[in-house]
Amino acid sequence: MTPAPVIIAVDGRSGAGKTTLAVELAARLRQHHKVSLFHLEDIYPGWNGLMPGIERYVGTVLKPLSSGLAAEWTSWDWEKHYDGGLNVTLPAEIIIVEGVGAAADAARPMLDAVVWVESPGDDRRRRALTRDGSTYEPYWDSWAAQEDEWLSTDEVIGAADVRVQNLADGNAPDDVLQALMYLPPVSAVLSPELSARRGLQLRSERLEATPDAALLFHSLYGKSPNAVWLDSSNASAVAGRSQAAARSRFSILADDGGTFGQSVLHRSGTTQVTAGSATVSTSGPFFRWLDSVWGRRAVRAPRGYDGQFTLGWLGYLGYELKRETGGNDVPSDTPDAALLFAGRAVVLDHREHTVWLLALDAPDADEWFRAAGAAVEAAGAAGAASAAGTPSAAISGPSGTVPEFVSRDSATDYKRKIADSQHEISEGNSYEICLTTTLEAPAGELDPWASYLSLRRRNPAPFASYLRFGELVVASTSPERFLRILSDGGMRAEPIKGTRGRSSDPSEDAALRQDLETSLKDRAENIMIVDLLRNDLSHFAIPGSVTVSRLCAIESYATVHQMVSTIDAHLRPGAPRAEALAAAFPAGSMTGAPKISTMDILDQLESGPRGIYSGAIGYFSLNAATDLAVVIRTMVVNPDGAGGRTLSLGVGGAITADSVADDEYEEIRTKAFGVLSTLGAEFPS
Repeated sequence: MTPAPVIIAVDGRSGAGKTTLAVELAARLRQHHKVSLFHLEDIYPGWNGLMPGIERYVGTVLKPLSSGLAAEWTSWDWEKHYDGGLNVTLPAEIIIVEGVGAAADAARPMLDAVVWVESPGDDRRRRALTRDGSTYEPYWDSWAAQEDEWLSTDEVIGAADVRVQNLADGNAPDDVLQALMYLPPVSAVLSPELSARRGLQLRSERLEATPDAALLFHSLYGKSPNAVWLDSSNASAVAGRSQAAARSRFSILADDGGTFGQSVLHRSGTTQVTAGSATVSTSGPFFRWLDSVWGRRAVRAPRGYDGQFTLGWLGYLGYELKRETGGNDVPSDTPDAALLFAGRAVVLDHREHTVWLLALDAPDADEWFRAAGAAVEAAGAAGAASAAGTPSAAISGPSGTVPEFVSRDSATDYKRKIADSQHEISEGNSYEICLTTTLEAPAGELDPWASYLSLRRRNPAPFASYLRFGELVVASTSPERFLRILSDGGMRAEPIKGTRGRSSDPSEDAALRQDLETSLKDRAENIMIVDLLRNDLSHFAIPGSVTVSRLCAIESYATVHQMVSTIDAHLRPGAPRAEALAAAFPAGSMTGAPKISTMDILDQLESGPRGIYSGAIGYFSLNAATDLAVVIRTMVVNPDGAGGRTLSLGVGGAITADSVADDEYEEIRTKAFGVLSTLGAEFPS
């Protein structure tokens, strides 16, 4: 008797390509493990024997193998249509069982992983008949009927850990192996494969160029289902070496294409990772999953490269992940997190006027470097033409009808909630409550890409971004950093609290800035959040390293003046970076203080989820660095489930005991102006 093996079932309808996938998967695993492979077609008792075959397989093959014993089983002689000889399948470190019913209900308690293979019906029939010739053809319909009957009562598809769209292009085995590494019951035995994947080599190429960033993104990733542009759209306005210029120095453009490309969606405790044709689902907290894929230095930055992003995960974390950090569980219409893994990316250094092409070494890296270099050259020529007065072809305004927004709260409702917030403050349940509401409209024919181009032109910001995950699009002009952790452990948060609208009259604009700078109320709001963030960072910081290097400074943007502070700290050596992030999430500037009790109050007041709004957008780099912005000044286009799309915008402000309801309501109108005016829309009455 040997120790209990890891058993992987490869299941799916006939002709889906299970056998080839299982054989190829076994070949890859045999490089480091002893592997046994069992095919259910050897045990079905005839063309009408699907269900009896499953019973035989479970009782005579799976039960002994799962206990580490050899399995003795009787084969079926397909020519004589009768039982054949006695066979033995030996136990091994990894056992792959393959065939229709391999992951049937009775088998699943003994399995460590279930892979469900999918393929279009016409392709399945063609593959099956090509493989088995005329022998199978008379029985195809009756066998398919048995499969239908079995699947009508067995939830095997929903129970699958990995689902793979088998395109018969040779990629499925590698995609499935990559997906299996995310499953805790399997990943422990796959340590050699995991180690091989962690031995990553970063390649780079530095180009002297100043490309039109919008054209470059559209050229490289315009047709990518998933793509991210972390866009320092105000870089040209903050040249030099100031803090503002440092925040706007780099832009990152990437998708999830290529050898290493992956994407992940998390909803209410389930993380779904897609690697090529395979998708794997695991249960558990998101930040625990993040800790398993990020936080250790896996690559070194290229020589001469000053950026902190050295490839990795990019995307957003939604506000409702607060369920993992002390908040309530509030379901959202959008995924709680959406990230893509970029194994190759373009980084623009706006200060040095250079472009860095970064890619993990892979068979397709050379081709990508050539294509990306050509795209940079073409976008550079377009950028030069634009600078000379020829408008860029990619820059166009929003198309379609003007969205007609409705607010979750009327003016009366929002002001009543302000009074309710102040009552909670007077009762000692909070010091400051960041009350928000949501504006929504049917998206109609709105073009999110064109709208974002107009938005970034009218309201440039250091943490602007454009994210596309299938039909879900996020377009942000956020000015606020949530949290940065450098590769060496340096941490920084830069909360914004206090806002005034801009004026086209210089004297009036200066007066508005002065009013914000001298406002005792706004300073009090800002300082309360600074104290909250000092506490958040201290959980994983070296004692004594938490400092406030800038308090209540005024920064001016295209449509608003903002009051900003800076809190710095240094991460304890060896501290888990995902947990340090979780300790500060969500941003205190979007909750109030104290955070946990105030989030509970907000859930009662706001009568709906915030979704992506109030969360974070940014990257998690392979050198253990991260830089995340607060999701504000952000429009979200999301499928509505009925064939249409919804456009939403979150807005809010901090409520204190001294707040004046009319002023607070006017502040959320001011914050919404940048996005709404770009769309030609008005704040709903």
